[in-house]
Amino acid sequence: MDQRPRLSDVAARVGVSPASVSLVLRGAPGPSAETRERVLAAAAELGYRADRTASLLARRRRHLLGVLLDVRNPFHAELAEEIHVQADEAGYEVVLSTLTRDRDEPRAIETLLDFRCEALILLGPDAPEDELGKLAAQVPCVVVGRMARGVDVDIVRPADDVGVDAALDHLIGLGHRRIAFVDGGRGAVAAARRRGYRRAMRRAGLPAEVLPGDHTEEGGVRVGRRLVAERDLPTAIVASNDRLAVGLMDAFVRAGVDVPGRVSVVGYDDSTLAHLAHIDLTSVNQDAPAQARAAVSAAVSRLDEGRTVSSEIVLVPHLVVRGSTAAPPN
Repeated sequence: MDQRPRLSDVAARVGVSPASVSLVLRGAPGPSAETRERVLAAAAELGYRADRTASLLARRRRHLLGVLLDVRNPFHAELAEEIHVQADEAGYEVVLSTLTRDRDEPRAIETLLDFRCEALILLGPDAPEDELGKLAAQVPCVVVGRMARGVDVDIVRPADDVGVDAALDHLIGLGHRRIAFVDGGRGAVAAARRRGYRRAMRRAGLPAEVLPGDHTEEGGVRVGRRLVAERDLPTAIVASNDRLAVGLMDAFVRAGVDVPGRVSVVGYDDSTLAHLAHIDLTSVNQDAPAQARAAVSAAVSRLDEGRTVSSEIVLVPHLVVRGSTAAPPN
């Protein structure tokens, strides 16, 4: 049974109407200064906290932005933090719904719809374009991190081909010629980075070598162990994201393979993992604050300004060079 103090309890303590208490707690004009002091004192004494859900339901506009993210992805966590900051400045609240090992995209999105979010910001969704189109017919959607053609969603994404180009240019400039790519799996983001790698290697006149993986540390560990077991290491590897790169490095360190002395490793996302001193990962930075600003701006312009034409914002990533890359061994 819910024993939390209610608005009526505060009103009874002060001897005023619940409507007056509501005005005071919302900072609205009307009650006298004395009444305000008494209401605030009574609310503090009783430990009253406003029911945020009931308050939102009572409004004509909910001012809720729903955000889909993968709780296992550190870059998504950075994006979510920045989205909170931008949403707060725009006068919106944020509801997070996460993907986990046992919780897929449809279920996570359904949670956001159940909260009656006014718009959804989807971080790296894997849903096919027709499914995104159906969702956008229900609620404005901003897709972050990938392309989505022919559907009425707003897109905010990095130019993945530019990011992969920067990674390969850096490695080729160091003298590497056998550069493998650890794939991120079946998702749309992974596919875009894989295509970028293949195109860049063709332009450089070098053979492409795509190693199957997924966007997890465990996937990187599996690839690293297989390469060590086969004793056929490339001199450099570009991973589809930082989690894969960290898994690779873990497998190499445990096997006594020096990074970057024997193998150079480049990640993608420039997440907090890459910054750690004992990892020191060269990685492609996607500018999380800029992506968050653009995503929130796109959602708010749909809701507050009535914009109906879909938009696409493409941000240019850049490579951050750290200690995981060096010239190839002699």
